[in-house]
Amino acid sequence: MSPLPRRQVLGTAAGAVTAAALPLAATTPAHAAEAAGPRPGTPAAADAATPWAPVPAAVPVPLDALYDNDGIDTADAPGGDFDGSGYTFPGEELPAGRVEVDGVPFDFPAAAAGAGNNVVALGQRVDLPEGHYLSAVFLTAGSYGNAAGRATVHYADGTTTTAGLSGGDWYAVGGSLAAPYRYLPGGGKDQHGVGIGTSEVWIDPRREAVGITLPVTNPAEAGRTALHVFALSLQPVAQGRALALRDARSTASLLDATGAQSVEATVVNAGTVAVLARDAVSVRVDVPGARTVEPARIRRLDPGEQARVRIGIRGRAGTAPGTVRDGTVSVHGRGTQVVASRRPLTLGTADYQPTEGSLAGHRAPYWFNEAKFGIFIHWGVYSVPAWAPVGVQYAEWYWDQMQDPGNPTYAYHRDTYGEDFAYDDFIPRFTAEKFDPRAWVELFRDAGAQYHVLTSKHHEGFALWDTKVSDRNSVRMGPRRDLVGELFQASRRYTPELHRGLYFSMPEWFNPDSPWMGHAPRNPYTLEPLPYTGYTSGKDYVRDLQAPQMLELIHGYDPEIIWCDIGGDNDSVHVLAEYFNHAKNRARPVDVTVNDRSGIGFHDFTTPEYATYADTVVAKWEASRGLDPRSYGYNRATPDDAYMSTEEVVHTLVDIVSKNGNFLLDIGPRADGTIPEIMQTRLRETGAWLAVNGEAIYGTTYWSRTAQLGEDLRFTVRPDEAFYIHSLTRPGARLTVEAPIPVRAGDKVTMLGHHRPLTWTVSGGALVIDVPEAARRAGRHAWVFKVEWQR
Repeated sequence: MSPLPRRQVLGTAAGAVTAAALPLAATTPAHAAEAAGPRPGTPAAADAATPWAPVPAAVPVPLDALYDNDGIDTADAPGGDFDGSGYTFPGEELPAGRVEVDGVPFDFPAAAAGAGNNVVALGQRVDLPEGHYLSAVFLTAGSYGNAAGRATVHYADGTTTTAGLSGGDWYAVGGSLAAPYRYLPGGGKDQHGVGIGTSEVWIDPRREAVGITLPVTNPAEAGRTALHVFALSLQPVAQGRALALRDARSTASLLDATGAQSVEATVVNAGTVAVLARDAVSVRVDVPGARTVEPARIRRLDPGEQARVRIGIRGRAGTAPGTVRDGTVSVHGRGTQVVASRRPLTLGTADYQPTEGSLAGHRAPYWFNEAKFGIFIHWGVYSVPAWAPVGVQYAEWYWDQMQDPGNPTYAYHRDTYGEDFAYDDFIPRFTAEKFDPRAWVELFRDAGAQYHVLTSKHHEGFALWDTKVSDRNSVRMGPRRDLVGELFQASRRYTPELHRGLYFSMPEWFNPDSPWMGHAPRNPYTLEPLPYTGYTSGKDYVRDLQAPQMLELIHGYDPEIIWCDIGGDNDSVHVLAEYFNHAKNRARPVDVTVNDRSGIGFHDFTTPEYATYADTVVAKWEASRGLDPRSYGYNRATPDDAYMSTEEVVHTLVDIVSKNGNFLLDIGPRADGTIPEIMQTRLRETGAWLAVNGEAIYGTTYWSRTAQLGEDLRFTVRPDEAFYIHSLTRPGARLTVEAPIPVRAGDKVTMLGHHRPLTWTVSGGALVIDVPEAARRAGRHAWVFKVEWQR
């Protein structure tokens, strides 16, 4: 892993936490006057005969008067300073004027010399055209990290609601608007992608909105995280029953039920009436050369909510994979077409080409989106010394850290092993003698994990498989075993339900042919050169070592995840094109995925480490961290009571999943292959919680209105089936949720692990659930309440 949190891309974010929820009348499931009708408080337009209403066009809001930062330059008009360090977006690569982003129209600022084109969020108020809106969608970016804060929506009646407003770090490739480079201070290009994403704030459609106050972040200064806003668009509410369609696109993903190609689209309930099963809402695709074989259906969608749906299509005979045709994605309800979107659609998937443009058509697999929880394993030669200052440094960085006289590892190594003991002298002590791969994978299964990722090679350059391009591996020395092969064989045999992945470090610290740290191995105390054990130098690092090793893993072990690290010099466009083609052209195609650290702009998901995002991130992401307070590799200095508690693991998992992330929880085995007992205990206890509450985790999605309410409540959704409220603290006799929870008369509320129906009411805009003592006793770590939607 990298020693500091890496820059990540937020992509598309949406989130809102309401301080005052929709004003709903009180009801109980037993005494509701409209047990089979609309949720109390909905307008008379809920009558079954009401036709579909047209959705008003989105309203871009000018921000020119607030622009206080010049963050976009052109080659002939330099002089801006986006981040306080003199870097800027390239205007040649960005639009100007009216532009549609993720289906929403914006007025994007032009790159004029000396003119502002974004506002740094410092609490400014944006006045809105008075009206009733569903949401405010912003184009945002963060400088010096992912930026987030609380925005306040103001209404004509003097009330307010609050919401999270976020911007992903611009210095990470991706975002809804992306550029392949940025301008350097004083001119010239930095060939690293930068991006701008969207962030959506929910607005109470029953109140007349008049303004939004931006969060207070930091000024645009070097080293300080600031939130930048480029544009704003409002979505007015339609009175009555109404649906809108956003961001329809074809994908290369396949649907599990039919194996059909997936076309995705976002359906928004833009009206004031809930969509119910009796509305018979479906989404289909009409395109020459293919037919819809699996329409999407929406059986429950409350006003203001969104659903990302998947429509299955199959190419007709004679349609070559990769054919692009104009097609129509349409939403139907109550026997009529409600809304449609005309889009170019790619039919089937042609072989990927070694270009970022071709790779960009790939997406994170659906199994990865639904798995939610994986186990990371950091295991290598660093597991022998296994030492770092507790909670401060990564133990797996031992070799690098011992080079620095100012680092505690420098003195620790000298005092423990002596100045003449080289790092490679640890290799014979990396024995794996007690490695039991079956026990490992069965532990991962018992933990409730859905996938595992093993470090095939860390920055030390020691491969855990029989690589043919270097003797620096676990078969030729050390354990004398193919550790990757043994783990994968055990996983396929004993836990076939688990998905398998491999971590791969792109650079090596001290490889003589391309030393990441600037020098070949040397004695840190005398600076005398040392051999790089098992490796014959004089090669092209990327062509003769890095790329061949990645291809060995792809063809030899069939990993479903390639988890790269660090980036740097690479041939990733060729390697990943081969990876994707190898997976899709098998007799039984497999959906595979890659993260954002292969050294190129393309990726399927982003990877914050020892950190999470503050709000929902619609672009797929995965957070990783160790059970150790600050290490992925085993640290012998860490006492048992310093590891994450089971409650901390569960809370972290719930928080991440509520924001559309996966949690990759790391363990560090010892050099002999044993997993410390404290780690085993934490994993099994987490698995026990998931055995009861997993339905609120696996296969769920985020709530489009908000991920959380305060510090203690999180939300997840099982589309068309149920809504889940996660309480991270033990509830009292009543749980009050002051948010517009999608619950209606006739719905059933239970607590997972308790099973008996609970009494509930909606009063003063809040859902109130009576929680008997028996239910409170049944829960542990997090109490999950299920709103089971009745059809």
